[in-house]
Amino acid sequence: MKDFIKKFIPDFLLSWYHFGMAFLGAIFYGFPSKKMIVIGVTGTKGKTTTCNIIAQILNLTGLKTGMATTVNFRIGAKEWLNTTKQTMLGRFQLQKLLNQMFREGCKYAVVETSSEGILQNRHRFIDYDVAVFTNLSPEHIERHGSFENYRAAKMKLFEKVSRKKEGTGIYNLDDENVDYFLKYPIKNKFGFTKKDSEKLKNKIQIKNIELSAAKTKFQIDNIDFESKIIGEFNVYNLACAISTVLSQGITLEKIKEVLPKVNPAPGRLEIIDEGQNFTVIVDYSYEPTSLESALKTVKIFNPKRIIVVFGSAAGGRDKWRRPVMGEIAAKYADLIVVTTDDPYDENPAAIIEDILKGILKNKQRVLGENVFSVVDRREAIKKALTLAQQNDLILFAGKGGEVWMNIAGGKKIPWNETEIVEEEIKKLNL
Repeated sequence: MKDFIKKFIPDFLLSWYHFGMAFLGAIFYGFPSKKMIVIGVTGTKGKTTTCNIIAQILNLTGLKTGMATTVNFRIGAKEWLNTTKQTMLGRFQLQKLLNQMFREGCKYAVVETSSEGILQNRHRFIDYDVAVFTNLSPEHIERHGSFENYRAAKMKLFEKVSRKKEGTGIYNLDDENVDYFLKYPIKNKFGFTKKDSEKLKNKIQIKNIELSAAKTKFQIDNIDFESKIIGEFNVYNLACAISTVLSQGITLEKIKEVLPKVNPAPGRLEIIDEGQNFTVIVDYSYEPTSLESALKTVKIFNPKRIIVVFGSAAGGRDKWRRPVMGEIAAKYADLIVVTTDDPYDENPAAIIEDILKGILKNKQRVLGENVFSVVDRREAIKKALTLAQQNDLILFAGKGGEVWMNIAGGKKIPWNETEIVEEEIKKLNL
């Protein structure tokens, strides 16, 4: 009903409504963000992982920190899952959480800041001190109308921080869109790069990267670092987080000391071991770039075959990516099981057909032989597990650490991919 009513309300009135709610929420909870140092992390990929790394490093160095992300919340050492299916909470909820962080003694608050949240003014009346840019690639185009509009929404976080006398910006200097974010006159600018970019003087460069299934090693300023967060794409997330905490006066030596204790975010390249003789990984990777990165990354496990299980979020959003994701799966995986992700009000079988169009462009792909269509996601999980042989690897992509699946009529059903995969593995005759 709410979505139906929204169709008849002019955009400017909706914008003022969201603005007003943000103001009321901040007033009700006493503008808690003004009493902490707030770090906002925006971009297309890596936001949740980067937030988790930042928050954990700060906490491990004695600076009590709160955090709000798509997947989880944190206040100091206390962590719990985000069950709302929202990257940014609603205005009152977010202000309430920030207030809780302050009341429990947090000096910092790390807030994953999405383009949707910015469109709905959820970032308003949050006193951001630090704006962090991870990367940018096409996403949510139907929602924003164009990639340029999507980018502009992200840039508003940097515009907001530029108004502060001592604002700080953190930049991925290797991203082709970084100049749009650098243009804002933020006083303190810090960058990170693998390519020795000259766009900023204050920067770190990650060198001598060593990737394995157990850990990631690299150097910054000839100092050796080690992290249990694996994958080449996570090197940028690590660099982003390190740049951010460096900007807050934490030394590289101190970061080196605590980094091995930092854990991955739930559902991000999460390895499941129930005694099976093949590797099982659950990952969020819900869009083309992240799916490709995940499929490239799992090769470090040296599997005999890669089996991927994935779908595509629907609800009229980003339909372009369905066949693209199919083409990526066909390129990198040996066996493919296409299934349901978050269908919302669309027919899950129709979404699968769109994905299959991309897969079957590859003439080596044959439905029923090395490509399988299973609408029910639990049944798709069972199918992949029965296909797996010794030393294979299964990547369950698209749900990660989420705890709901969105279906027709605005309904959502409980869905914990890790738990379901564990349950189905236990049913196997190992």
